Amino acid sequence: MNKDLDYVIIGAGPAGLQTAYFLKKAGLSFKILEGGSEVGAFFRKFPRHRKMISINKVHTGVEEEEVKLRWDWNSLLSDELSPLLRDFTERYFPDADDFVRYLKTFQTRHAVDVELNTRVSKITKTKAGTFVVKAADDRSWTSKRIIVATGVAESNIPAFPGADLCETYADVSVDPKQFVNQRVLILGKGNSAFETADNLVETAAVIHVASPNPLRFAWKTHFVGDLRACNNNVLDTYQLKLQNAVIDGTVASVKRDGTGLAAEIHYSHANGEVETIRYDHVILCTGFKLDVSIFDDSCRPSLTSDSRFPVQTSSWESVNVPGMFFAGTLMQQRDRKKYMSAFIHGFRYNIRTLCRVLQSRYHGVPLPAAQVAGSASELGGALLAQMNRSSALWQQPGFLADALIVDRRAQSGRYFEALPADYIKDHLLESGTVLTLTLEFGKSQADPFFFERVQREDARNAADSTFLHPIVRCYERGRLVSEHHVLEDLAAEWKEPEHVNPLQAYLEGVLSGRPRSPGPTKRPRRATKPRSNRSAQV
Repeated sequence: MNKDLDYVIIGAGPAGLQTAYFLKKAGLSFKILEGGSEVGAFFRKFPRHRKMISINKVHTGVEEEEVKLRWDWNSLLSDELSPLLRDFTERYFPDADDFVRYLKTFQTRHAVDVELNTRVSKITKTKAGTFVVKAADDRSWTSKRIIVATGVAESNIPAFPGADLCETYADVSVDPKQFVNQRVLILGKGNSAFETADNLVETAAVIHVASPNPLRFAWKTHFVGDLRACNNNVLDTYQLKLQNAVIDGTVASVKRDGTGLAAEIHYSHANGEVETIRYDHVILCTGFKLDVSIFDDSCRPSLTSDSRFPVQTSSWESVNVPGMFFAGTLMQQRDRKKYMSAFIHGFRYNIRTLCRVLQSRYHGVPLPAAQVAGSASELGGALLAQMNRSSALWQQPGFLADALIVDRRAQSGRYFEALPADYIKDHLLESGTVLTLTLEFGKSQADPFFFERVQREDARNAADSTFLHPIVRCYERGRLVSEHHVLEDLAAEWKEPEHVNPLQAYLEGVLSGRPRSPGPTKRPRRATKPRSNRSAQV
């Protein structure tokens, strides 16, 4: 038995490797256990059709590496800025096999020791608070804390009768020739569903894509897990009446019907209409969930209402198992279907922050904070610098925030970078005067490509900005007292007088004790053709 570890990390995908990198940098003892024969083994199979939808924008016209990470959704963080995925491929949507090669190189370059072919069979917690992790080969490890980075590897199967007759995204054939002249029902309206449908357009006779709720488009919601343009070609075949359809409805049951299957569908928007339709294949693209079979009753984490994700605190700790933390896509429970914690370009920053929080909480290392002079110009300079370069705030808009604790008497401030906004509320807001900085989108529009945008001459109405823009909020002893929106900009560069001067005036008001009341003043919008200027998104 391996004893006295600070941490055991379960899983050596991108989350496990990223966690191990930061723990190693901190000089902490850990062991990373991986059930597969290589790091990133999940990506040898998924996505099934091998094209990742996390972008790899190599040519940005930008020199600073921190800013480049705003358009690199796959590389892990490191002080050395190496390796990066662009060293392996220039494909905008990279091939999953190239990503596995990248992960292997990250592991070897940073000498991350991984126990491969080590499948965890049981995790228990002793009465003394120690975790015991046992592998299928009877080896075991003990640690004070555990970090679960397994991802969501178990298919999420709906509960309707006949679900066992269906194929799943994880096991269905990806050979289109297997579906020649077949009728196919695909359940789910996410990217895996439409990726599957797009693969069958040339061979299947009929493709129906169904779920109870309407489609959510990433270009409208700004959530990259919603349907992406690269996967939505099948929508043309629906609207142009080419035998395919997108259905808002619930499948109540699937039954055998001769050599095929009969699906009973209850339509969502057809006055209660019910129809039974015959198919040759029903494919479940209904997502994945955490495999909880490895957890003993002594440390089984509480799950969300749909039993897919562990419920967590603002520090990504299990709400009912102290010392159990989560890394990677499991972190999305805190911001599910809103922000980017489900994806590498979101959770890599979460993990960096998690490791800082762990050092602060257990190892006597304070959260890193830069000292800033307390004048309005110095505070404003620090905020402007971050809003123009931070990749963390950019990739986690509204979820991660910088916090600036202002000491008026000492005329100084402490600047904390990239903390969860909820963590700031839980742990920092009672410090006195606290400024937070986030990048956030404005209110969604009915048509995201056709609406009136705020003009640069109208900076006083910056709160009406629709595109991604900075928001500074001021808290006094935990209470929100004011907020300031910085006008949106086409290039996302907040350096012009219409950005700098209103922020400076706002900060002067904060320091003088005269902040504005919370909540921006809104004005009615009307759709119109936008005028061309640098402060509008085109």
